[in-house]
Amino acid sequence: MTTFDEGISSHSDDQVVESSMTLTDHLRELRSRLVKSALALAAGMVLGWIYYEPIFAVLRAPIDQVIAEAQSKGQTVQIVVLGVGEAFTLKLKISAVAGIILSSPVWLYQLWRFITPGLRKNERRNAYLFVAGSLPLFLVGVVMAYVFLPKGLSLLFGFTPEGVGNYVEVSKYLSFFLRTVIVFGVGFLTPVVLIALNLVGVLSGKRLMAAWRIIIFSVFVFGAVATPSGDPISMLVLALPVLGLVVVAIIFCLVNDRRRARRGGEPDYTKWSDDEVSPIPSSDDPDVGSSS
Repeated sequence: MTTFDEGISSHSDDQVVESSMTLTDHLRELRSRLVKSALALAAGMVLGWIYYEPIFAVLRAPIDQVIAEAQSKGQTVQIVVLGVGEAFTLKLKISAVAGIILSSPVWLYQLWRFITPGLRKNERRNAYLFVAGSLPLFLVGVVMAYVFLPKGLSLLFGFTPEGVGNYVEVSKYLSFFLRTVIVFGVGFLTPVVLIALNLVGVLSGKRLMAAWRIIIFSVFVFGAVATPSGDPISMLVLALPVLGLVVVAIIFCLVNDRRRARRGGEPDYTKWSDDEVSPIPSSDDPDVGSSS
């Protein structure tokens, strides 16, 4: 009889391969990976500190366009630093953000290596697909936010009364900038989440098709709330691409459901109502557990 510490041997590629590591070994491995991630983060922060000026130039570029446009109209828009130590704190914040981004390949890899030993082969394959699809979509959302951010800022600054200058703290502008690009990036991850739920059998394509009105309404509400300016054009810039990606995700889910049905996968439980008994094998079934 195999004990927990000795591990359980796998009889197929789709079974979980239990590790022979003890709890102490797992904690040591976790500590090692955390240390490596922390060192990578520290190195990234050092690079962010060294290249602070060019990084800050990229971050302030959207509002610089708005400032130039306002000056041409005789208006006053300016970003300022308030307080004695605010400039130093600002440099620390930007260095920290740069460190998290620059070190992300390292700490994501360490996290991945810590998790994957407990995944089945098909789960690892799905996880690879999830990561491969998430990164480019997130970056597309970030780029779109960066491109359309000046328009949103210009519209918001347009509400400033005539003869009144608009002075914005740099820290508040950076918070607004980061929140906008993250929201756009996360919005573009919606189809990946839907596909992931379908791959694990939680969400079917039929259910998505049945809820198409709710999906369209939710996407446009998200676009209206997430866009910085709140105008219809900015809302459509975010909502329409996300809606198109959701349509692609629904088509994928429908195709995957048909492929799973042809291969003799699990039955479509959506055919039965909540008060009906679905054909789930019970423990009294003699076929259950016969393969163990």
